[in-house]
Amino acid sequence: TSAYSSPAKSLGDPGITPLSPSHIVKDSDADDAVEQLFLVVVAIDFGTTSSGYAYSFTKEPECIHVMRRWEGGDPGVSNQKTPTTILLTPERKFHSFGYAARDYYHDLDPSESKHWLYFEKFKMKLHTSGNLTMETDLTAANGKKVKALEIFAYALQFFKEQALKELSDQGGSDFENTEVRWVITVPAIWKQPAKQFMRQAAYKAGMASPENPEQLIIALEPEAASIYCRKLRLHQMIDLSSRAPVNGYSPSDTIGTGFTQGKEHVRRNRQSRTFMVENVIGEIWSELEEGDRYIVVDSGGGTVDMTVHQIRLPEGHLKELYKATGGPYGSLGVDYEFEKLLCKIFGEDFIEQFKIKRPAAWVDLMIAFESRKRAAAPDRTNPLNITLPFSFIDYYKKFRGHSVEHALRKSNVDFVKWSSQGMLRMSPDAMNALFKPTIDQIIQHLSEVFDKPEVTNVKFLFLVGGFAESPLLQQAVQSAFGSRCRVIIPQDVGLTILKGAVLFGLDPAVIKVRRSPLTYGVGVLNRFVEGKHPPEKLLVKDGTRWCTDVFDKFISADQSVALGETVTRSYTPAKPSQLVIVINIYSSEQDNVSFITEPGVKKCGTLRLDLTGTDASVPSRREIKTLMQFGDTEIKAMAVDVATSKSVKVGIDFLNY
Repeated sequence: TSAYSSPAKSLGDPGITPLSPSHIVKDSDADDAVEQLFLVVVAIDFGTTSSGYAYSFTKEPECIHVMRRWEGGDPGVSNQKTPTTILLTPERKFHSFGYAARDYYHDLDPSESKHWLYFEKFKMKLHTSGNLTMETDLTAANGKKVKALEIFAYALQFFKEQALKELSDQGGSDFENTEVRWVITVPAIWKQPAKQFMRQAAYKAGMASPENPEQLIIALEPEAASIYCRKLRLHQMIDLSSRAPVNGYSPSDTIGTGFTQGKEHVRRNRQSRTFMVENVIGEIWSELEEGDRYIVVDSGGGTVDMTVHQIRLPEGHLKELYKATGGPYGSLGVDYEFEKLLCKIFGEDFIEQFKIKRPAAWVDLMIAFESRKRAAAPDRTNPLNITLPFSFIDYYKKFRGHSVEHALRKSNVDFVKWSSQGMLRMSPDAMNALFKPTIDQIIQHLSEVFDKPEVTNVKFLFLVGGFAESPLLQQAVQSAFGSRCRVIIPQDVGLTILKGAVLFGLDPAVIKVRRSPLTYGVGVLNRFVEGKHPPEKLLVKDGTRWCTDVFDKFISADQSVALGETVTRSYTPAKPSQLVIVINIYSSEQDNVSFITEPGVKKCGTLRLDLTGTDASVPSRREIKTLMQFGDTEIKAMAVDVATSKSVKVGIDFLNY
């Protein structure tokens, strides 16, 4: 049996039983909430490796401003985002975020730094932990644990304060949080608990509140990218397909030159942080007709996720055709391969010790690797040099009693050499080999998506996200799929999601149809039918034979749901005199679920309708209407007693059960 014993048997109340055949109501005025007027939309792209924000005033939606230049910055990495790193003092108070956190941590004396709590790349924890709750911990570089919710709230609070400060400086008067609509992006492949976790962290950071949830929108990363890609003009992207010369270059040199040219263009515009989004449907888009399909591949630091969208004219709304898929195939995989390579050369025992004893130097080494990682390209012939921090060389000699150079000579890793300037020299092939496992997984996954029947005749593939800047990934995608569709890369590819998220915040209704990631339903009692129902589910109450634990389905996994669509069911208390009615909501990744006790079925909500004190002259068969509203990244449920119109509402909750 599952973690849930029969609710009917345990609660001592007979539960509810379906009253009517189910029906779906398209309820246009279901939400009478007055649309609040926000002065500005601020979107936060909270990434695994780097983060940033952008904003737009609702009065001039065609201007998107990307956040101010940050202090710090790395050689070979020019972008408007800051690393997703956070530093807490030994007393566990927030100290700094981004480059500032990294540099401060780095400058601490090793005897001090081991008391400070430094976190990086912590967003992946939300993707990888199977049973995420409000209590889930994160581990700092020094091995100490802190609640994940606190770290996420600190990070969001930092962005909130930065953005409000920038808006106030710009407007010359203090900007209030109430004037801002916040948008936070999350990967589409995250499970529901992780999306809810982000919302809870934002409430803790004071961006919105359970009383005012509309102030915060949780947007899905590839959807945001998709919205932005629709606005692209030809000069704002690089077309990798070899069908035609782009900007007068022949296809053979587009990848290289198109990008250099793009970079030049971006560099010249570096001073201006404002992007004009012309209020037109971009040229590339004008080639798309009603019903055309395109795929957005969002490849970031931690995850790669892809969605397939279809155009619905005339207004160009998007419809999700195939539920978001993907996995942990982000550019972190390349860092991991580099770490494996170091273990192979210097020994795993040494690398483990070094990370613990010299955490700041380890961070340094990974920064040096990052800038070389960005220099990897398919046609590169000269080696890539990675500077080893002095303390690495020094600590290795103490640890092993011989030099780093000696280790390289005897490790028989022949494509990594030692250069007399204290660097590791990697041949281009060696660097490309570090990318291979991750890129292979992405291509493999994309091939599987392309083979799905819903995904035939895809016209374009938009490659977005930070990892999409890698020429190795671009070339792999182009050579695998270039014959099936046009592969397009927006020029400021690392900021695509951020800008799309702002556009989404200005007009959340642009995405019209989503696929439900889970099957939802409620636990009910049905009349027991011999031969149909398993005997162990039989419950006899007041002479009536009930079958317990029945899963009454509201919506199936991968079913299309229009935004704001409401599904209604009617139930009646199994025992007429019952005054407290408890309706439990369950979810499952499986499509056909019959009983709530099946493996994989999770309880994710409870509606408790208390009818005590209501008029006794109620009809003998009380009707309880249950409504579930789908479509947004959040799901709302409600129960109404028809006779007294007493009602209760609840948000589906995956973290507290």
